[in-house]
Amino acid sequence: MILVIDVGNTNIKLALCEKEEILISWRISVKNNRTADEFGVELLKMFQASGYTFDTVEGVIISSVVPSVNYTLTHACEFYLHKTPIMVSCELKTGLTYGYADPTSLGADRIANAVGAITHYGSPCIIFDLGTASTFGVVDRNNCFLGGCIAPGIKTSLDALSTQASKLPLVELVPPASIIADNTTANIQAGVIYGFQGLVKNIVSLMKQELNDPNVKVIATGGLTQLLDGADWIDVYDRALTLKGLLALYKMNA
Repeated sequence: MILVIDVGNTNIKLALCEKEEILISWRISVKNNRTADEFGVELLKMFQASGYTFDTVEGVIISSVVPSVNYTLTHACEFYLHKTPIMVSCELKTGLTYGYADPTSLGADRIANAVGAITHYGSPCIIFDLGTASTFGVVDRNNCFLGGCIAPGIKTSLDALSTQASKLPLVELVPPASIIADNTTANIQAGVIYGFQGLVKNIVSLMKQELNDPNVKVIATGGLTQLLDGADWIDVYDRALTLKGLLALYKMNA
């Protein structure tokens, strides 16, 4: 089995994979001060609770946008799993070429998303990932990663609103019954959620115009895509896209 690890700004997502299948996945919070031993013990607990053992792991691959935890994760994998992980970067075999001005500055999660998209859904495609940040990437029909854009995540925007405006509370991310809301909580929910939906839809629409390819697929991933469920302009919802991309990258580079 292959252990794939995606380190985001807020959470670390892990999954055990066999062949093309994700057998089980977990999520833990990012802690910059966690030691290799602490991460190893956390990993052991998750494996034992799910009925797996470390000796079943054949290899490990990590995508990370938090450089400060990379050494800890690498050391934990080497000490507890006896595997040196593959770290995702543009220097790996990916099946992609890059129209990006500096591919070395491209986030590992965006590379994994692009590889997962072309592996499972083909190109051309527009991929957006809704997390702490909202990232958008465009891959053309020749599997060239052209670029994209980055916007604040919806929770980031919500936190900023409650922090900077002293009388506005932090509210639950639940769509209100009406866009014309009649109380402060619902006003915030309407503004943040419907405004965010408009942001994403407009960015994707402008990207489709600029790419000018009628065969382009729009692929949504990330934990907050549930706020866009049912949108008819999205072709694919795949919340496990990053993990699938990591598995594909492992097979190319093991």
